[in-house]
Amino acid sequence: MAVPTRANPKGDIIGKIGRGLNLLVGIAATDTDAELDWMVRKCLELRLFGDQQDGSRWKKSVQEIGGELLVISQFTLYADCRKGRRPSFDRSADPKVAQQLYNRFVEKLRERGLRVETGQFGAMMQVSIENDGSVTLLLEREIA
Repeated sequence: MAVPTRANPKGDIIGKIGRGLNLLVGIAATDTDAELDWMVRKCLELRLFGDQQDGSRWKKSVQEIGGELLVISQFTLYADCRKGRRPSFDRSADPKVAQQLYNRFVEKLRERGLRVETGQFGAMMQVSIENDGSVTLLLEREIA
C-alpha cells in the first residue's frame, strides 16, 4: 500500500506499508480523546488476520502479526448525502480540531509499538490500496 501525493509534482510516495491495515480516519465534530482511545484499541486488537500455520481465519490482530498501519485522514467519511445533490460535511470536525485529534490518534498508535505511516493531512492525495482479501470494516463508537 502506498500514498503518492498529487500535491508534489514529482509524485513522491509519502507513506507506504507492507502487511497490515489501511485506516481511513474521519474525525466527527463530537469526537474526543475517549473515542481515540477506543478506536486505537479496536484497530490494534480486532482479529482480522488468519493464521498461516493452520489456515484459520479471524485469529490474529495486527499487533499479533507484527503488522504495519497506513493512516489516512478522510473527512468525507462523515458526508451526509440524504438531502439535495451535494454532500454536507456538518458532522465532520473543524479542520484545526480534526488535525489535532488525528495527530493524537497517530501518536497513540505509535506508542503501542507498531510501524505507522501517514498521508498528508488535508492534502489531495492519490491513495493506492492493495487488499489481500476483500475485508472493509466501518468502526464507529456510538455515544450513549
